[in-house]
Amino acid sequence: MLSHYGAPAYSSLTTQKLLSNIQTAIPGVLGLQTHFIHFVELDSALNAEEQALLDRLLQYGPKAHPEQNISESLSYLVVPRPGTISPWSSKATDIAHNCGLAKVKRIERGIQFQLRCKGELDEAKLLPFIHDRMTQAVLRSEEEAQALFASSEPRPMQNVDLLNGGREALLTANREMGLALAEDEIDYLVDSFTSLDRNPNDIELMMFAQANSEHCRHKIFNASWTLDGVAQEKSLFAMIRNTYECHSEGVLSAYKDNASVMAGHQAGRFFPDPETQAYHYHHEAIHILSKVETHNHPTAIAPYPGASTGSGGEIRDEGATGTGSKPKAGLTGFTVSNLKIPGHVQPWELDNGKPGHIASALDIMIEGPIGGAAFNNEYGRPNLCGYFRTFELLMPQSVLPEEQVDIRGYHKPIMLAGGLGNIREQHVQKQDIPVGARLIVLGGPAMLIGLGGGAASSMAAGTSSEDLDFASVQRDNAEMERRCQEVIDQCWAQGDNNPICFIHDVGAGGLSNALPELVKDGGRGGSFRLRDIPNAEAQMSPMEIWCNEAQERYVMAVSETDLARFEAICERERCPFAVVGEAREDLHLSLEDTWFANQPIDLPMSVLFGKPPKMHRDVSSLKREFSKLDRSDITLEDAAERILLLPTVGSKSFLITIGDRSITGMVAREQMVGPWQVPVADAAVTTQSFVANVGEAMAMGERTPAALINAPASGRMAVAEAITNIACTRINKLGDIKLSANWMAAAGFPGEDAKLYETVRAVGMELCPELGITIPVGKDSMSMRTVWHDEADKKDKSVTAPLSLIISAFAPVLDVRKTLTPQLHTDKEARLLLVDLGLGSSRLGGSALAQVYGQLGYRAPDLHSAQDLKNFFAFMQDAIEQNLILAYHDRSDGGLFVTMLEMAFAGRCGLSIHLGGITSENFLLDCLFNEELGAVIQVENDKLAELRDLADGYGLNDICIELGEAVPGDNVYFYYEGKDVLSGSRARYQGLWAKTSYEIQKIRDNSDCAEQEYERIQDHEDPGLHAELSFDINEDITAPYLNHRPQPKIAILREQGVNGQIEMAAAFDRAGFECIDVHMSDIIAGRVSLEQFNALVACGGFSYGDVLGAGEGWAKSILFNERARKEFELFFRRETTLALGVCNGCQMMSNLHELIPGTSHWPHFVRNNSEQFEGRNIMVKIPQSPSVILAGMAGSRFPIAVAHGEGRAEFNDPAAEKRALQSGTVVMNYVDNYGDTTVTYPANPNGSPHGIAGLCNDDGRFTIMMPHPERVFRAVTNAWKPDDWLEDGPTMRMFRNARHWLS
Repeated sequence: MLSHYGAPAYSSLTTQKLLSNIQTAIPGVLGLQTHFIHFVELDSALNAEEQALLDRLLQYGPKAHPEQNISESLSYLVVPRPGTISPWSSKATDIAHNCGLAKVKRIERGIQFQLRCKGELDEAKLLPFIHDRMTQAVLRSEEEAQALFASSEPRPMQNVDLLNGGREALLTANREMGLALAEDEIDYLVDSFTSLDRNPNDIELMMFAQANSEHCRHKIFNASWTLDGVAQEKSLFAMIRNTYECHSEGVLSAYKDNASVMAGHQAGRFFPDPETQAYHYHHEAIHILSKVETHNHPTAIAPYPGASTGSGGEIRDEGATGTGSKPKAGLTGFTVSNLKIPGHVQPWELDNGKPGHIASALDIMIEGPIGGAAFNNEYGRPNLCGYFRTFELLMPQSVLPEEQVDIRGYHKPIMLAGGLGNIREQHVQKQDIPVGARLIVLGGPAMLIGLGGGAASSMAAGTSSEDLDFASVQRDNAEMERRCQEVIDQCWAQGDNNPICFIHDVGAGGLSNALPELVKDGGRGGSFRLRDIPNAEAQMSPMEIWCNEAQERYVMAVSETDLARFEAICERERCPFAVVGEAREDLHLSLEDTWFANQPIDLPMSVLFGKPPKMHRDVSSLKREFSKLDRSDITLEDAAERILLLPTVGSKSFLITIGDRSITGMVAREQMVGPWQVPVADAAVTTQSFVANVGEAMAMGERTPAALINAPASGRMAVAEAITNIACTRINKLGDIKLSANWMAAAGFPGEDAKLYETVRAVGMELCPELGITIPVGKDSMSMRTVWHDEADKKDKSVTAPLSLIISAFAPVLDVRKTLTPQLHTDKEARLLLVDLGLGSSRLGGSALAQVYGQLGYRAPDLHSAQDLKNFFAFMQDAIEQNLILAYHDRSDGGLFVTMLEMAFAGRCGLSIHLGGITSENFLLDCLFNEELGAVIQVENDKLAELRDLADGYGLNDICIELGEAVPGDNVYFYYEGKDVLSGSRARYQGLWAKTSYEIQKIRDNSDCAEQEYERIQDHEDPGLHAELSFDINEDITAPYLNHRPQPKIAILREQGVNGQIEMAAAFDRAGFECIDVHMSDIIAGRVSLEQFNALVACGGFSYGDVLGAGEGWAKSILFNERARKEFELFFRRETTLALGVCNGCQMMSNLHELIPGTSHWPHFVRNNSEQFEGRNIMVKIPQSPSVILAGMAGSRFPIAVAHGEGRAEFNDPAAEKRALQSGTVVMNYVDNYGDTTVTYPANPNGSPHGIAGLCNDDGRFTIMMPHPERVFRAVTNAWKPDDWLEDGPTMRMFRNARHWLS
């Protein structure tokens, strides 16, 4: 084993933050220093040349910062858990092999922590700060790191002596293995194995437990019910299916696959030809799939990996729909208990304690969103909408025994991940599996993580042992999942020749669920070979190999005749796969283990999937009395301030900017709205094509606190809120909307089962059929309760979630350009109207107002009638089509007061609101803060009569009530009968609204950056995003060449982990290039030569997961691979070529300066100053430069998308920085909204000196930039645009400049 010291593991800022956190617990720690240490396992010794190459490979990242002198320090070495292979390791090893270091068997990395201390160090307090006990180990010396490469003999399987020990033997196994089997399931297994006359093996029991867990089989939703002594006709699932039975129009697949599918529009779908790899449009039906999952239990235990793998698992569900599809855009949601931010604890946030092994709400909201966002970012899926709620309340009366207090909240959080994708018509349904078909595992290896996760998710948090809880959490590798998806994409691109017959993702239960389900659903049995399963941990037992939940895997059936074609695709994408079995005709499962020469599984499939005795729920309603809101200490001013500080109401910016929201180049509406980019959008909208304006939309709705008062009303309100949100975009009819329903409940808790049944009935049997809407997909989680014993006060405690229904709405969109936003306009004379679907009601039960005073209230809002909602939706669609509305925002959390303010924030304006038309003086509180259904619209004065006529036609005119107007300036006034009853400045209110986001960013990110962003709210003069162009945006300078043949060829270059190639090709295709998909494996294998290309573009993404530095691993695989180096060197030497590198491609090309002429001054790109991934729309200006790509654009300023974590330009030395500035080769600068070059955050998202966003070489043929011109080349995909932009965005000129130069 070789050891190699690397750069500091953390920046100075992060190191200081970590030290400060440690010092709060251990004041005697005086200093801290960190370093990476690399450990290299070799097959044989390296020669001097190979050693020098390895040394260069392991030099990466930013320049080392000055270190403090740590003498007499204590040293701790944190490494991946011995016996595992980290995702970092597999990618670093791939790079080494691609660079020719065949003797390198494996590279692993650890972090050395050196601490200077005064006095004795309490290690028990220290270790949680420096390592994650789920995935890491702490060593005291480098020598101990040899354990990383130790090889152990496989552990044998165990069996349970049922035949001699009887039922008690199974009960013991159930407890010790954490199987979560019910009593009737134990009886079923006793009978089954007794009839087989043999003992069960541990692998069979774990497989059965996973396959039959509540998590996987949804036993409560399939149960029969007796409610209050009356037998019910339908199960919960039958009532959901009723929506499909009533209205199946447009639903192509429901309830039987990984996701539902609805009909989409006809449009041009853009992807490369599988044979030639040339990109083309394919005019066809682009159908829409949707799925929403939860990952609550893992996120409670380990927030980052829990949320990350939750997102990854949902993405796999989408990709494995039909016979392969394309995930496209995501949504996410979090519900947690009170945050209790240090220094920012609010009056209503009481400390009710928690179990020690469950993360706090604050930790969940610091780490969980980053985990989810990081996976989406690296995979390449924009996360475009979501919700966030905090709720924790001491109920006024307890229903618990022995004087236990009844606390309602989300110690077991809701972590919701969902999204939409696209699928071809011929791939919607899975095919038959032929007998003899090869059964394949695609993706990463088995690892001892996530064991028993399906069963663990079915338990109340805290009821299983701590070790079992941690064992049930997975870990993520998004770059591997991206490789798998590239394989799937290449398969579905073959249309009728798709080699995939059947596909499932690997999720809960691992292969023990996925492979048996694969063959069962395909009508076959299966013969499997255990030792053919890729395995990263040799010591694992058969049960551990079969049942672990290692992520980023799919299982599929491929016919023998298609296997060679499938293998070639996997080889090109460098995606691991293994044939692990064959489909058999008889319905039997067998698993052979050649190591131990036995069969760990030999079962009729009827034992695994045969129906154990069906569950029956006999439940009773619980009637409770609730008190009116105590208003004695409530004033309008105090209520307004508190509500704006409630995280549910406040800005979600800290959850949004960490995510890439522009990837795909098809995002027409994301969360950020208007020139000042305020996160208040009602829905997310994407285009279905690069050459059309049809698209898809998604939105969410939830009103969970109201369920404590009236659960069916909370369900109706969730559905209605999703509809009022998605109503902002142009949808043909209400029935086009399809819903996902995610149900969370504390099953077995007094009264909650009855609430669940009644709410499902209200939604599935009543409301949705009345609306004509289907619920074709959903998920349930029935263990939403946390229980523990508090050692301090010797009491049993619990926190129970309210019944929680989260609705996600999906729909095809007729014209994405017509989508409305909440941005108010003051440049036109217009009025503000409330469309009051509450019909004058002002119920405050379960509202934000009640919550911020520690109360609940006694009457919850409810939908008055389905017909009103239908009329409202139809009215909105007609008004949108006729362009009658300027701005739109629904009324929800925080009521009318918050709705109006959020619209003012988006418009950076004041308000003059008159409440006399909607309330009386004694009910101002109720009027401003009730959360009844409704919306506020802004209508131009000269269109007001037309709008009222339209409203009258739908019977809505009487509830369209004029409120006042938006006014220039910063003052917000609410009047009653001419009297100012509540007022303040927009800046003050927005500062309160953004405070929670700011406080979390201060803790999580660079606090200086958080401060700079927060201060921008107070800048009354800030002009916002704008555009000043030195060229005609609508001129197509390539028009003379578009019909020329042949068109110049451009290599759309990607490496494993790159995710931005499709939109890049679309931009160059529009400019008149012949675009060819080129993988680095094509060049290294000699299949493709760059000699045939006039141009190349290195695309954005996360090549090798940014291992060995952002873009550096990709660059080194070129520099140190003989064939690749020669290809690129010859390409760059030719005087007739040009190249562009964007984002990850920019990072990569900046490290090729030894091959690219005239680039000795180029910097490389390192971690953003904010210490965070930045997804934003920011201003840039184009200076004069020789860049071919930017020709004729000098002097222009315009917005552009950025999405990167390592975008800060770092020069080798001051001389190089000076040369870059003096050479005139800086091609793009970050500027503030005033147009001035800036280093201030977030206008400069990464802290690059001199605002440097891009550079070119001396003759201008080779240009690199961190922003993404390819994502905004269409006007409609800009997050904000001037009204006079038609089809093209300003960056389209860059691609046309390239074509013009090659004419």
